[in-house]
Amino acid sequence: MNPIFSPLFQPYTLNNGVEIKNRLVVAPMTHFGSNTDGTLGKQEHRFISNRAGDMGMFILAATLVQDGGKAFHGQPEAIHTSQLPSLKATADIIKAQGAKAILQIHHGGKQAITELLNGKDKISASADEESGTRAATIEEIHTLIDAFGNAADLAIQAGFDGVEIHGANNYLIQQFYSGHSNRRTDEWGGSRENRMRFPLAVIDAVVAAKIKHQRDDFIIGYRFSPEEPEELGLTMEDTLALVDVLKEKPLQYLHISLWDFYKKARRGADSNTARLQLVHERIGGKLPLIGVGNLFTAQQILEAYQTGWAEFIALGKTVMVNPKIATMILNGQENQLITEVDENQADHYGFPDFLWNATMSATQAWLPPVKGKPWSPLDI
Repeated sequence: MNPIFSPLFQPYTLNNGVEIKNRLVVAPMTHFGSNTDGTLGKQEHRFISNRAGDMGMFILAATLVQDGGKAFHGQPEAIHTSQLPSLKATADIIKAQGAKAILQIHHGGKQAITELLNGKDKISASADEESGTRAATIEEIHTLIDAFGNAADLAIQAGFDGVEIHGANNYLIQQFYSGHSNRRTDEWGGSRENRMRFPLAVIDAVVAAKIKHQRDDFIIGYRFSPEEPEELGLTMEDTLALVDVLKEKPLQYLHISLWDFYKKARRGADSNTARLQLVHERIGGKLPLIGVGNLFTAQQILEAYQTGWAEFIALGKTVMVNPKIATMILNGQENQLITEVDENQADHYGFPDFLWNATMSATQAWLPPVKGKPWSPLDI
């Protein structure tokens, strides 16, 4: 290994005593590869089977916690005990490669896909006519909270090293915290503190599952998006207020969702300062932070880490096209990394068919660039 990259391979000990062997994390990636019943699909198996080598943690794709909230075709599930064999097989695939296996737990809320609701109503914090969503009842809110706790329980039983609570990207948990999407007037809406009640209750339910199993070594992370574009949407002030509370919860890490590692704040904080820097400073060393955002080359990854804004660097699109990226850096092969998809690649990089076809037909920022096609990150 070129010694300049050695900082990326330093171990880190979490506050529960678990050591993560290095600072590289596979970001949660929607792969559209699970079976229709949410169990491990053959193409999903192929996609995750060679991307965890020499990585510190591997965060699995958003995994549904309750029927009626599925936001992707081919989305994995952690709802029923009947899914335990599949969950165990998934955890085993990652752990066999030497990385910590983290299950991201998720509900789409108003972003659930109508044809995948299985007859359920689409529910969220408040009604949304455009998406056909109604406001969840108080009873349904408690059921949703319990569903996240149940998913964590299943993850523990299946042998995962931890879970990541998906509170980002305008899915259900963020919908409850956002003043744009949460217009409730009861104890679950209104003030910032009330809107924060749902994500905190989800954390408590997940922690309760950990305590039930007496698993101090089980890792709990929380992912969040820092800002929203709408007038009443989340600002950096909202996010920093959330961070103030999260850093006091029994979590092991926080994970910020960004399209651009260096993107500066827009509202509610110094607009000349990067969002990541603001969040990291606010955490004040109480928890490690995972940073992410269109880092494709080894040099870009190193430079991002050297900002000091994040203890871990998550990689998504570059892992899609360089499955063995960590091993390549360790072996001094960083100059062989690629930054674009070659549509003539015979094995399609192990992408599930749905993901490959989406990549070929679109130039969306959440997909990797395709050679010879225009592509640019989202300006959000």
